[in-house]
Amino acid sequence: MTRNIRNIAIIAHVDHGKTTLIDSILQQSGSFRDNQQVDERVMDSNDLEKERGITILAKCTSVDWDGTHINIIDTPGHADFGGEVERVLSMCDGVILLTDSAEGPLPQTKFVLGKALKLGMRPVVMINKIDRADARPDDVLNEVFDLFSALDATDEQLDFPVLYASGRDGWCCDSLDGPRDNLHPLLDLVLEHVPEPKGDDEAPFTMLSTLLGADPYLGRTLTGKIYSGKAKVNMNVKAINLNGDTVETFRLTKLMAYNGIDRVPVEEAGVGDIICIAGMAKTSVADTICDTSVTVPVPSDPVDPPTMAVTITVNDSPYAGQEGKKLTSTMIRERLQAEAETNVAILVTESAGKDAFELAGRGELQLGVLIETMRREGFEMSVSRPRVILKKDESGQTTEPYEEIIVDVDEEFSGSVVEKMSLRKSEMTDMRPSGGNRIRITFRGPSRGLIGYQSEFLTDTRGTGIMNRLFDSYGPYKGEMKGRHNGALISNGKGEAVAYAIFNLQDRGKIFVGHQDKVYEGMIIGEHNRDNDLEVNILKGKQLTNVRASGTDEAVKITKPKPMSLEQMMSYINDDELVEVTPESLRLRKVDLSATERTTKKRQQAAAAKNA
Repeated sequence: MTRNIRNIAIIAHVDHGKTTLIDSILQQSGSFRDNQQVDERVMDSNDLEKERGITILAKCTSVDWDGTHINIIDTPGHADFGGEVERVLSMCDGVILLTDSAEGPLPQTKFVLGKALKLGMRPVVMINKIDRADARPDDVLNEVFDLFSALDATDEQLDFPVLYASGRDGWCCDSLDGPRDNLHPLLDLVLEHVPEPKGDDEAPFTMLSTLLGADPYLGRTLTGKIYSGKAKVNMNVKAINLNGDTVETFRLTKLMAYNGIDRVPVEEAGVGDIICIAGMAKTSVADTICDTSVTVPVPSDPVDPPTMAVTITVNDSPYAGQEGKKLTSTMIRERLQAEAETNVAILVTESAGKDAFELAGRGELQLGVLIETMRREGFEMSVSRPRVILKKDESGQTTEPYEEIIVDVDEEFSGSVVEKMSLRKSEMTDMRPSGGNRIRITFRGPSRGLIGYQSEFLTDTRGTGIMNRLFDSYGPYKGEMKGRHNGALISNGKGEAVAYAIFNLQDRGKIFVGHQDKVYEGMIIGEHNRDNDLEVNILKGKQLTNVRASGTDEAVKITKPKPMSLEQMMSYINDDELVEVTPESLRLRKVDLSATERTTKKRQQAAAAKNA
């Protein structure tokens, strides 16, 4: 059965409205019953996606419009999850580039558009949130055109159609004063502008696996686009890797296509169909699933390599094993290897002693999301401070990853931001007004200097600043950078923190724990006012006597500790510190819990530096 098909992806910077737009498309195309209850951002099905309001995993859906089956892929907008975007674009023949009518193109807009143009796609540009009070659609359109030009778009790609829209309210039009009724102009434009998938129906079956998932009933599932031939239930197929070597042979026991937000079983699928299959044991992302006669794999573009890494070790704190069930290095290894199989943007390597694992990815958020997911699955572990992955260039010089940083701030805070960024060895490349007494400043600087800067940036801009980052390239190593300026307040004993002790320690610095929180020797319970570490007794209660004196007792008032997220903790710690991650708790600690061991190690390091 041959049918009309269009395969599109919706690409944009984070929070520019991709998932909300898909909600409206599904509603207006008849994918839901009139009385069906549907969550907002229905495509963000993962718990972490719902909590954070961002898309982490690329997902497929479909609508039928005017006799054509349109497969739509919702992609992540955060730069850390760029690997997902790079993979799914291979399934598409066109993209809808969404950009905010006030913010305009941002770093991830540039990243995803560059990938789409490189594949020869002709994007449809949609300027979203046109009903914002600070919308500047004409300026944004000019910025989009400049971005196309800067990315070496062809004349055909530069002749892009433009729609103005409010995805939340479910309308779009081709001019600013056009009718604001529905999203039909977008769906009509997709049929007109996006080409049909190309491929030979009569050739042997080939499909490139792009997304790997797990189904509680079907086991491992692979999603991808059929490039040639037909897939039928119970047909014998094989999987080959990019080198053409056979990975395994198996039978297509289950074949599913997308219908709205559901996957429905089908008996047969043809060229251009995006399908999900089950029945394989070893086949993974980037492998070609094909007829047994095929020997040449479908080409797959390599994904950009990771730029940042953390070390994960077994939790060895005094409270280890009290909250989680998955504690051993074997369990952690199996979980990380399973993640590396499905997520091509991360890399897992094991230490020589097989007791530590280096987890490399695109940024702090991507690494933090994986560790948070493992935590919710019952894992306990210790996590180091993120560090950048250094490389050697052709001349043997050390290089490090650089990022393009775009900062939107109120004018009054711009001086402070420029000063802090220069201290972190970033160079300003552009500064221009962005309307409403705000300034957009562009920097280029080493990723290393930005670790832990986000919270300081929000403090400096009173919470009004917006910072967006994107990997740019590897550049010259910038030398040593100073880490956290303040030392740590370290507990000298094990037990429960006491309000009286917290009250008396508040003058020493910022306290991270509250009354009756569990602490242990070597655990970081606060930030010292000075630059040195200080061991304190957080367990000390008030001494009781039989003497009563009027007016000598003062009320104990303690400031409630401000909770830090996992990513904030990872960025906060120094190289001699760890984050203890358990299903119920996040704690900061020293690598060496014993004060004697820490003192001995400092002396050894000082002696080694003196002799060097």
